Amino acid sequence: MITLARISGVALALAAAGWSSANATDKDEPPVASGPASAKLDQLRSEWLDPPRESGVRCWWWWLNGNVTEEAITTDLEAMADRGFSGAVIFDADGSGQKGNATAPAGPMFGSKRWTELYLHALREAERLNLTLALSIQSGWNVGGPRVPPDDAAKRVTWSETTVSGGQPVKHRLPVPPRQGDYYREICVLAWPLRELPEDRPPIRDLDLKAATREAGGAAPDCRYLLDDHPPTAGEWDAQPEEVLDVTRFVDAGGVLRWDAPHGDWVVLRVGYTLTLAEVSTASNDWQGLVIDYLSEEAFNKYWADSVAPVLDAAGPLVGTVLTHLETDSWECGSMNWSPRFAEEFRSFNGYDLKPYLPVLAGKIIGTRAASNAFLADFRKTIGHCISENHYRVFAERAAEYGLGIHPECSGPHAGPLDGIKNYGHSDLVMTEFWAPSPHRPADSDRFYVKQSSSAAHIYGKRLVGAESFTTIGPHWNDCLWRDQKPAMDYAFCSGLNTVFFHTFTCSPAYMGLPGQEYFAGTHVSPRVTWWEESGPFMDYINRVQHLAQKGKFVADVLYYYGDHVPNIASYKGSDPAGALPGYDYDITNEDVLLRLEVAGGRIVTPGGTSYRLLVLPDHKVLSLAALEKVNALLHNGATVLGPKPERLVSLVGGGDAQREFAALADSLWGERPPERGRRSVGAGSLAWGCSSRELLLEEGVSPDFAPAGTDEAAGFEYVHYTVDGHDVYFVSNQAGRRASAELVFRVAGRRPEFWDPATGSTRPADRFEMSIRTTTVPLTLEPHGSVFVVFDEPASAGMNGAPNYPEWHEVDKLAGPWDVQFDSRWGGPVEPVRFEKLASWLEHPLEGIRAYSGRATYRHTFVADSSMIRRSIAIELGDIKDVGVARVRLNGVDLGVVWLPPFRVEVTEAIQSGDNELEVAVVNSWHNRVMADAELPPEQRLTNTNIRVVHKGKFRWEPEDAGLLGPVRLVTQVAPNRKITRTAARAVESD
Repeated sequence: MITLARISGVALALAAAGWSSANATDKDEPPVASGPASAKLDQLRSEWLDPPRESGVRCWWWWLNGNVTEEAITTDLEAMADRGFSGAVIFDADGSGQKGNATAPAGPMFGSKRWTELYLHALREAERLNLTLALSIQSGWNVGGPRVPPDDAAKRVTWSETTVSGGQPVKHRLPVPPRQGDYYREICVLAWPLRELPEDRPPIRDLDLKAATREAGGAAPDCRYLLDDHPPTAGEWDAQPEEVLDVTRFVDAGGVLRWDAPHGDWVVLRVGYTLTLAEVSTASNDWQGLVIDYLSEEAFNKYWADSVAPVLDAAGPLVGTVLTHLETDSWECGSMNWSPRFAEEFRSFNGYDLKPYLPVLAGKIIGTRAASNAFLADFRKTIGHCISENHYRVFAERAAEYGLGIHPECSGPHAGPLDGIKNYGHSDLVMTEFWAPSPHRPADSDRFYVKQSSSAAHIYGKRLVGAESFTTIGPHWNDCLWRDQKPAMDYAFCSGLNTVFFHTFTCSPAYMGLPGQEYFAGTHVSPRVTWWEESGPFMDYINRVQHLAQKGKFVADVLYYYGDHVPNIASYKGSDPAGALPGYDYDITNEDVLLRLEVAGGRIVTPGGTSYRLLVLPDHKVLSLAALEKVNALLHNGATVLGPKPERLVSLVGGGDAQREFAALADSLWGERPPERGRRSVGAGSLAWGCSSRELLLEEGVSPDFAPAGTDEAAGFEYVHYTVDGHDVYFVSNQAGRRASAELVFRVAGRRPEFWDPATGSTRPADRFEMSIRTTTVPLTLEPHGSVFVVFDEPASAGMNGAPNYPEWHEVDKLAGPWDVQFDSRWGGPVEPVRFEKLASWLEHPLEGIRAYSGRATYRHTFVADSSMIRRSIAIELGDIKDVGVARVRLNGVDLGVVWLPPFRVEVTEAIQSGDNELEVAVVNSWHNRVMADAELPPEQRLTNTNIRVVHKGKFRWEPEDAGLLGPVRLVTQVAPNRKITRTAARAVESD
């Protein structure tokens, strides 16, 4: 019998005393079952086996170098519709030739007459097939193209410096600052008295990053270090702000300074802007050109009128119906830090003139080092504001005029001058990315970026969280669905993802052969992969998870404020800046939403309606004055806030008065010298510091939302919690590559748990679980990288001690061999069946045609079953399958379906017969080995055709992949379960 006495440590006490439902206002109030299952949950149950089209997976549909045809478009869309896709993003781009691959043949240019014909064909076919499409508004990764003039292109500040002597009329030709693209425009000319500086004065640290002249990294780096600098040294300033004179009016059109300069030597800084020369990345053949100025509303509107509106107008009524969204890809255009109206935007946003501080961009210290650093923080924040308001907001408004939404990858992971969450505020579907394991991004911190986007969806009130999914850079066609794709995807689901966009699904005309043309990166998913015919169960799995997640309202206890600095891009869930893990979940907010938070019943409520018990402040002890004032208001209104006393205001906004107000308010809230750890009441709320949010919640008696009952194996479990029509729904994933069992404690009581299996579509109630007043403990067993929804549905007043929730399977017989294996001679396999006396990888076979084989091979074996086997539940387990990990099983001519998850078990109770049984297992491996073998052959002898090239050296090198049915293949049966069910009364603490 399961007992809550097995919950270890703090979890034991919390199981007795800490329940609180997702929307409760009193943590001590136990849950009350609210009657029969709702109609909405009943509807979900009926849709579970075959989710509706709108819940389906989508894809990045690469039109590679524009090389597509009507026939290829139709083939792809019909394949998508057949596999339950809801739609695709038309993404014209190249990139085929990167990493040493061959470039795909060039098709028509994006937006041209012929390209538009192909695009209209795609829209009409999508309408016929009940699919929706989105469109990337340029060819390539960043907005821009061949018709973007320099005045509308991305820009950066440039300068030249000279010294003149005053006390007499000055006539001096100022040097033209360095320029790119033969483009230079003046901002101003400044002058200040030259003074002697300490020889050992350190430069402003990381000035190129602080001035936003380059990206700060490509994997969502923590950029708070840019708020710091070297300690000050005596006499290190170049000038005080009031000493910086604007002498622009004394400079003629030829750059000659004519000025009656006061006595002394003067530093003259000529400041202007030039082009960054950033070009559209991975653009198709004829779409090479400059990236637009993302800080300029005018630049975006001109691009829209020239390149986007004509394409939309051509589609007429298909826009807003079949074409539903517009897309741009992630920021990968370096950095930009100026625009013609930037000085006005800066004054409007910050309330002060930037001119006296422009020398800081040239490495000068104006006022103090701290003041110069604060200006740089304001400078970057203004750039982020301009990008959000003048690019993404305008993008959304232009799209809305056509009845379209937008889902740009607008928020990293490349750390341009972005406030990631703020940019998401303009999206209809928030879009991010996650990577499958590959040599380019092997670490979790470099692969997962979903937490930021799902947080934005929750706090802004947006339903869909999408991701460019399974991106890789490295060897191609070497992906094992259950080992590589599924755990990465499930982790993303546990981070809040609810809409997968395959990256990549490449359109490839038939004349390109097989596997055909492919993008240089990504996991290839299309009708041209070897396993497409077996892909249905994999797609069904995704669609079922998405269907339930898209209906849910996210449950979390903690809201983490990630500061107002720029760049500001949140990392993956496991980085846990809120200190909530394990056991509790969290969202992240930016300053924009922080300033709009409300308090209701002691809970912190976002504009999107999601509520939290606790607001956590960042630990770098920097806040804006506006943020600190909002924290004060939240506290007085009854919120609980956790965080250290802020020590600095890294901004010049508000001047000295703001600095004094900031210090006084911080002292009033935390005290002048707060202890290392403390707590105090503020108004109707509570302020705490010196502990993690998890520790604080435990101290308050709030049970973990999801926790193991003291079992080590549960360490590999991840989860996400939703409510659907008031019912608690948990998605649980075993991230370990081994079978794991655990007793898991859910912060739900009063309802019987059910298991909804997204791999099969089955639902069943749990027969064994234990219920306390505030929690439910459920024994759970998941196979390697397995997953399940635990849904709390029917009211229950007590636990149950019936049959095990996951019965054990025991071996009846081994099917050792021999096996006759039929390969496909079209792909190099033998014409006649080949006898395998024992199961082994194809790489170990003496025949080259088998070692290099790619495709489908059918294993046949005859075994004898005695009459005792057919009187009980019996199954076949295939053991191990390489390399994709999929197989179709037939027994005695009965198609038993596709298996793709360990232990590759299929029930055969209805198909097995007494005496001889004919078993067929059709195993599929990827293109990987055949492409490797063909690379060593003359072109005329190759069986495959692709632009992808095999790499033999370095971290991206290819290695042959094991393939085939490896076994051991076993007949297994369930131990006869004890169906006797007893009920156990709910109680606060239970023991053996």
